[in-house]
Amino acid sequence: MTSTLLMAFALMLVLEGLMPFIAPAAWRETFRRLIQFSDGQIRFIGLTSMLVGLILFTLFS
Repeated sequence: MTSTLLMAFALMLVLEGLMPFIAPAAWRETFRRLIQFSDGQIRFIGLTSMLVGLILFTLFS
């Protein structure tokens, strides 16, 4: 269980690092736009992301 969790975390880090590595200007611009969002909008994005992740996890496990 621990090794699977660590592998999932490692994969997440690799995927999170792709955008700043491949297109740093676009990544920076994305964060520039994000800071203009309200707290509610950011929470909605986070909630949506978690729900999509849970659904995919349920479907593929």
